[in-house]
Amino acid sequence: MGELVDFFVRSRNFILFVLLEVLCFYFIINTSNYWSVTYFNTSNRYAAQVLAWSNAANDYASLREVNADLALENQRLNTQLTKLLQSKPAAPAEYQADSAFADRFKFTVAKVIDNTTQFADNYITIDKGTDDGIRPGMGVISPTGVVGNVKVCNKHFSVITSILHSEFLVSSKLTKANEIGSAKWDGVDPHLMKLDAIPRYKPVSKGDSVVTSEFNSTFPPGILVGRVRTVGVQPNQTFYDITFDLATNFSNLSFVYVVNNRLQAEQEQLQKQIESEK
Repeated sequence: MGELVDFFVRSRNFILFVLLEVLCFYFIINTSNYWSVTYFNTSNRYAAQVLAWSNAANDYASLREVNADLALENQRLNTQLTKLLQSKPAAPAEYQADSAFADRFKFTVAKVIDNTTQFADNYITIDKGTDDGIRPGMGVISPTGVVGNVKVCNKHFSVITSILHSEFLVSSKLTKANEIGSAKWDGVDPHLMKLDAIPRYKPVSKGDSVVTSEFNSTFPPGILVGRVRTVGVQPNQTFYDITFDLATNFSNLSFVYVVNNRLQAEQEQLQKQIESEK
């Protein structure tokens, strides 16, 4: 307490000067309309700027929660859209898909906690595992397109084989050309992929959508893989050399959706049985 008193005694002239300055400032503002208006406008401008900074900081701090809410909403919409598309497939009018087939896909939202794009064989780690119903072989998509499939998992985490992997193939279809081929990464650019086995006699146009085909049990049909960037023709080759832009941007991947095909095991078991009988 004595040190505080000593401080005021030593600084009494400076403190008196500050108090007089404040008093003069007060009298100037209250006795002059011009300075009163100027002070009001200036103080409001700075107060508004400080408030804008505060709101921006609060918005930034809440982005994680907002992104999580959006991911859950996308999960719900993905489920509804896939169920609707599966219940009304492109087939003759008399065909009706049963409820089990239409409702076979279930989506689980997960957060990406590790992701590589610089290697020939890339993997992604997510924060969901067997306790959340995840198992090896399940497909994984993002809000914009195909991501990969689950390779291994434990109780709380799973490792995904990225589509940016030298051995990863996706049965894909060109929507306009209505031709099916295999999408495969060539290990060069993480934004580009190749589409193989599209015959040269079929018309293929730049910008055509590459989507998952009906001939796989991992992904729902119609999930975007990318869009055609270039269409080349090699001499003495029967297929196009097609390069397309990936729909998923792996450099800023935050949330993914693990796809559970409830009928996958049943479908694959029957297919293996037929192959073993050949």
